[in-house]
Formats: sequence, structure tokens, C-alpha cells
Amino acid sequence: MSSDTPDYDLDETIELTTAEQVRAISDPLRTTILGLLHERAATVTELAAAVKRPKSTVAHHVSVLAKAGLLRVVRTRKVRAIEERYYGRSARMFYVGLGRQTVGGALPPDLNDFETAAKESAAAYELGQLRQFIRRARVSEEQVAEFWERIEQVVHEFDRLPRSGGTVHGFAVGMYPIPDYPTLPPPPESGSAG
Repeated sequence: MSSDTPDYDLDETIELTTAEQVRAISDPLRTTILGLLHERAATVTELAAAVKRPKSTVAHHVSVLAKAGLLRVVRTRKVRAIEERYYGRSARMFYVGLGRQTVGGALPPDLNDFETAAKESAAAYELGQLRQFIRRARVSEEQVAEFWERIEQVVHEFDRLPRSGGTVHGFAVGMYPIPDYPTLPPPPESGSAG
């Protein structure tokens, strides 16, 4: 397989700024469809076969994603006088801007990727095949922003990998504040010990 993944041109990133976009990406079947289109452009028929759902159901979800600007037709071909449409993602990565406001209020919550990852990773955990870490550190917002930029570079690198292996692997990453996590008091001043 070619190292150009997927097999069509797309933007690197798109920030989701409307409630319609966030609702569109907050459905597990639609995120699966978007994930499949990381490999290559596909028709509704191919997507329906991959997710084992009726073609009409998949067509509806593709329509929602296209209307929200997350998918687009990247090519067509004639098959027995019918034009077959191949859909692709608009961007390699979509993200919801933190704290962004839209006309009419705040954006609805995005899909909780950790909840999805927990469900998807349960079988790998049982088989002893789950690679995982969780770490906590008391750091400044500036340090969080710098670290997250480096994490995004790794995520982009993972997204660009050629889809050539036999098994799909999940890669979940995130950072989140834990306001009530215990912390030690400041150390005593040096020389004040009795």
C-alpha cells in the first residue's frame, strides 16, 4: 500500500466551531466512519459493509457529516449508468476549540474519547495486550499548552501512518485538570526546622 494515507487530498486540521459540527462528530458510528476514511475514500456501500449496518443508515450518517463539512465527495465513477460517489474527510484531524462560544451559546460537549477508548480496549486488557500509562503532575497552564503541542505532533504522526497492518490499533491521549487531587503542602523553609 502507498504511504500516502489516505488516497485523496485533505486539510491537516479543522477546528469545529459550530454546534452542528460537534453534534455530527459526537456519534460513535460517525466517528467510526471518519476513522475508516483515514485509510482511503469509500462509497456508502463500502462503508455499510465495513460497519455491518444497513446502507440507508450509513447514508444518513454520511449525509450528516457532509452537511457539517466534515466529509466531502472526493471523486466519482460511473457504474452501470449510476454515478458512484467516493467520500473522504475534509481534514486529517478535527478538534473542538476549548472554551469557544458560538452564536447562541457554548458548543455542546464532544464525544468523550476516553469512554470510547475504555470500551474498545476492554478485550485487549483481558488478553494482556493493552499498553497504557496514566501520570499526574502539578504544572502551569503554560506547561500544559507546550506539552499538548508536542502530543499533537505525535497524534499527527500516528494519523499519517500507512494503513498496512492486519489489526487496527487504538491510540487515546488526553490531558485534564483534577482540581481535588491531593497535593503536599509547601516544604518548610530551610533552617526553620527545630
